Amino acid sequence: MKLQGVMPALVTPFDKNDNIDFNAFEKHMISLREAGVTGWVPNGSTGEYFSQSTEERRQVLEFVKDFANDDEILIAGTNAPATREVIEQTAMAKEIGYDNVLLATPFYTRPTDEELLNHYNTVLDAVDINLVLYNYPPKDGIEISFDIMDALADHPRVIGIKESSGVLQRAVDIHSRYQGRIDLVSGSDDIALDFMFWGANSWICGPSNCMAKACCDLDRTFRSGDLDKARKQMATLYKAMNILESGKFVQKIKYGCELQGAPVGECRAPLGPLTDDEKAEFRTAMEPILNW
Repeated sequence: MKLQGVMPALVTPFDKNDNIDFNAFEKHMISLREAGVTGWVPNGSTGEYFSQSTEERRQVLEFVKDFANDDEILIAGTNAPATREVIEQTAMAKEIGYDNVLLATPFYTRPTDEELLNHYNTVLDAVDINLVLYNYPPKDGIEISFDIMDALADHPRVIGIKESSGVLQRAVDIHSRYQGRIDLVSGSDDIALDFMFWGANSWICGPSNCMAKACCDLDRTFRSGDLDKARKQMATLYKAMNILESGKFVQKIKYGCELQGAPVGECRAPLGPLTDDEKAEFRTAMEPILNW
């Protein structure tokens, strides 16, 4: 399959009683579709999967699958700290109808390269599903090394890597080493345009929850070849995205949804609310995006 365009790493809306708010979820996804997204990535870190029960994760996957059109890409987040649990979550996604999953390194455990390679191969052997690797060392504590990627590059069901290290050199290396074998997927939002230049045809994008029109417009502008306009658009997006990367990422994205007139509730503990100063800073950065 071809990974392309802007695919939001979906937030999970919660109501005042801390339950998943599927009415708000539907309204949110309708607005993202109208903005031009190409697919859906539920149950990632932006979706607070770490706070959800297995049943809630199932409900989210089923809801998004039922909402999606046939021409929209579906990638389920199925991460967990143990290989056994990842297999269970991945098998559940496959049962629901997902052909692709996004898998970061198992959190907390910090496996060695040999252990991590065995982890991915065990999941691939257990479930007939396509795998998008997810490299996010600032959060997960380890990096998906090039030795691991070398070993997986010719596996027919390892189709891409979401690169969220924030290191542009990694994107250049991935494009240079694995072009035609593993797709580079943009996951470092504040340098997304640089990733596009280095071969990223898709962008799994948390910020698109609250700035979908702008993110999709940037993607379209780059594809059209108007690089001067694309640079100007990225410069407009940069401040807000850089603020997102400074901390309280999910809280700020949910607040951004509220600013767009599509509230999705608060985050679950341990994630706490934004301060008034944090809201003011992000609101100021969002102003040109709200008027896109």
